[in-house]
Amino acid sequence: MKYIRFQQIAPVIKPSLVLITLFCLSTLSFSCTPTTNNNSGNNTEAKTETHKNQLLEIAVNPWQSAKEQDEKFAPLTAYLQEKIQRPVKFEVTKNYQTAVDLLVKEEVDMGYLGALSYIKCHERNPNIQPLVMPIDQKTGRPWYTGVIVTKSDPKINSLADLKGKRFAFVSPSSTSGFLMPMMGLKEQNIDPNKDFTKILYSGSHDKTEADLVKGVVDAIAVDKISFLRSQETGKLPATKYKIIWESPPIPMASIVINTKKFSSEELSLIRQVLIDAPVGILDVSGSASAGYTLAKDTDFDTIRQIYTQFKLVQIPAK
Repeated sequence: MKYIRFQQIAPVIKPSLVLITLFCLSTLSFSCTPTTNNNSGNNTEAKTETHKNQLLEIAVNPWQSAKEQDEKFAPLTAYLQEKIQRPVKFEVTKNYQTAVDLLVKEEVDMGYLGALSYIKCHERNPNIQPLVMPIDQKTGRPWYTGVIVTKSDPKINSLADLKGKRFAFVSPSSTSGFLMPMMGLKEQNIDPNKDFTKILYSGSHDKTEADLVKGVVDAIAVDKISFLRSQETGKLPATKYKIIWESPPIPMASIVINTKKFSSEELSLIRQVLIDAPVGILDVSGSASAGYTLAKDTDFDTIRQIYTQFKLVQIPAK
């Protein structure tokens, strides 16, 4: 496994810089360093006695249904339990905000969160820090994009065509399902409060897609990975649904940890175990990963700056 550094692209994303941002990321060259060393085997297998046999609880954003995510997390759960010699439980929360609150209140030890949820956690509790983020198996990179999707209606071909339509976000704490689409809408001078006849927060990416299929809304904000997977399964066939907008790159949902709860030895052990995770273990979105790479707080600076612009914006459901 190798480390891949998620590069910060620009200090501030402005509407006029979005295309430049996309170009810069598309031409990134990632510097890689092998993670192996003479003692890595011993370090990975080493056990710390401080929390031995104590349940390690990990809150997870509800990307899909709880049942689906529980099934997909089973291999990662088994792998972690074997390597760190502790029982592990991934808890898919009922909504994004619950995952944030559990971490902030220190009722769980770790989280598997999207970028915006992590930023909100860290803002309220600086002890919450990113540990690793998955590398997408298809792209080989630790980032993804958000998209706005509609049915193949000839009357809807751009964001400007969404005025007077019904729209579904995922959650106010979703990066690809709220924050980045809000940036795109603002660039086109679209105010959801004024320009959409209906606004929903569906709660997860799969529920948002379901609302589009059922005709509850005319357009949705989701992550592109989920959309493409739904195309492959036939849930959102390419003949019936289309992308009309795509965001700049977003750091992958990351595994974060409350650093106050762990010794430096424990943090190093968990980090190395995740870096050494076998290829193919699914990430929080249900996609196969090519393992994990190190994450740090500054990886989220660009998203944090966008969040600052929209922090006080209220978009109530209607």
